[in-house]
This record gives sequence, C-alpha cells and structure tokens, in this order.
Amino acid sequence: MTEPSQRLVVGISGASGVAYGIRLLELLRPTPIETHLVVSRSARMTLAYETDLSFSDLRSSADASYANDDVGAAIASGSFRTIGMVVAPCSVKSMSEIASGVTSTLLSRAADVVLKERRKLVLMVRESPLHRNHLRTMVDLSEIGAVIAPPVPAFYSRPATLDDLIDHSVGRVLDQFGIDVDVVRRWRENSHPAVAKS
Repeated sequence: MTEPSQRLVVGISGASGVAYGIRLLELLRPTPIETHLVVSRSARMTLAYETDLSFSDLRSSADASYANDDVGAAIASGSFRTIGMVVAPCSVKSMSEIASGVTSTLLSRAADVVLKERRKLVLMVRESPLHRNHLRTMVDLSEIGAVIAPPVPAFYSRPATLDDLIDHSVGRVLDQFGIDVDVVRRWRENSHPAVAKS
C-alpha cells in the first residue's frame, strides 16, 4: 500500500487554465507522489476548448481517477489519508461550494474532507477582476485553513515561453507540500546579491 504521506488529491474545475492541472500531473508522474484525480463536468468542457487532449488522456496521467459524481470514492473519506489537495485551476463556483460546505460533488467533498482533517488545501483560483463576495469567500477559506494561490506569473525568472510561466506557478504550489520538482527559479538562490556602492 502507498504511504499516506505520498498521496495527493488533484482537482481540476471549470475555470480557464486547465493547463495548470495537466502540468501538475505531468510533473508528479516521475516522483513517488501518488496522484488521485477528480475533474468537474465544466473542466471536461474546458479541456476540449483549451487543449487537444482527450478526457481519457487526462485520466491516464494520474495514478487513480474518480468520477465527479462518485461521492462514495476513497477521497471522499477522511479515513483515506493524504497530504492534501490542490485544485488547479479552481473556478469561483468550486471555491464557493468549498467555502460554504455544500459538497454535492466529489471535488467539493474531497476538498471539504481535506479541510476538516486539517490537511493542506491549495486553491489556484483563476478569476479576475474580483468583486467583494469573491474576496470575502477567499478570506473565509483562508480562515479555515485553505491556501489561496492564484496562478500569478513571476517575471524575475525571465520566462521565455508560456510553459515557463505555467511551470513556475505549479512549482510554487507544490512548494506548499514540500515537493520540489526543480522547475522554480528561486529568487537570489545560487547567485550573489548585488552590492550597493556608496
């Protein structure tokens, strides 16, 4: 059996940016981390709009996958131990369901389980601009233990491609779990800070 310290739940919801979830799974594939995938119905539509991947291609990139209406799946129970969950990307709808505790799908139920078990939940909220209710929902989630991590690009790393931007955002999310997949160019690491001249 896989150690619970090596299981990560990956949710992909219907916001634009399905590439974040895809890349997350790709980066974890060669690692000891066992990925458990759940994809919302809207995300399946987004997958078709934004990529050439089929849904079966996406599912095969995870170690285990579950139907979003399978609320009796392993990841729906707190007794199934994991290191936590990432929702990449996270739509405002999914974010709101998770915040309210309305767990009518497996994705929102799995996220709720992570919160109640005091495990780490990271939401790559993909929306802009944000109105008051979005911001209040984020505050509510932060107060109950979620990490709100919008995929904001970092330009100090001098990205040359879209893939570079995606990798940096996904790598920083994996940092939240202590997982280093060597795609993040870290600020001032392995370099000498400039010395100010007087």
